[in-house]
Amino acid sequence: MFGAIAHRYDLNNRLHSFGRDQAWRRAAVRLAGVGPADHVLDVACGTGDLTRAFANAGAAEVTGLDFTPEMLDIARRKPSAVAGTTPIRYVEGDAMSLPFDDRSFDIVSIAFGIRNVSEPARAFREFRRVLRPAGRLIVLEFGRPRFAPIAWLNDFYCSTIMPRTATLISGDRSGAYRYLPKSVQTFLTREAMVGAMEAAGFTDVRTRAMTFGVCIAYRGEVA
Repeated sequence: MFGAIAHRYDLNNRLHSFGRDQAWRRAAVRLAGVGPADHVLDVACGTGDLTRAFANAGAAEVTGLDFTPEMLDIARRKPSAVAGTTPIRYVEGDAMSLPFDDRSFDIVSIAFGIRNVSEPARAFREFRRVLRPAGRLIVLEFGRPRFAPIAWLNDFYCSTIMPRTATLISGDRSGAYRYLPKSVQTFLTREAMVGAMEAAGFTDVRTRAMTFGVCIAYRGEVA
């Protein structure tokens, strides 16, 4: 399904978030507190937007991992990071069974991908396993605004307008843009996400709502 929409994935992200998706990713990088010695793993990296943002922030090395080879093909064809000195590698793999040794990374991120993992709790345990002491987990995920009028508008947009226009732009026949809004509506609440991260062993779990709560950033640490 994600392979079928890979060729128009970036365009649809920009158009249907009104360009906010890039701002959300930049906020995630700031929240991570990237240092020059940090090794970063960006899970469900898709076409590599967040992966490259971490490289541009000056991390020592960044790895992008995704389950969909068509997404990774596009990521690899994109120009190198603006910073120019941070190496980026892309790996095909599963968030629930990461192909890395324990304590391999200082930062793990996943943007708009955790709801597509069949067992989020298992993925969170894997993120915890590959993080070093003092490591940080950054999660970006869609949320539902808490202010009723904005929530209604967001629901209407996501359930009625976006699936039609995104499907038209991508020429998709897989049903991806009908699935995606439903996956947001049925996924964990903000409180449940915090609980899942804490259950996996993350401490000092914090949340930050962006764009009226349409996007939520979560940050957890490894003691």
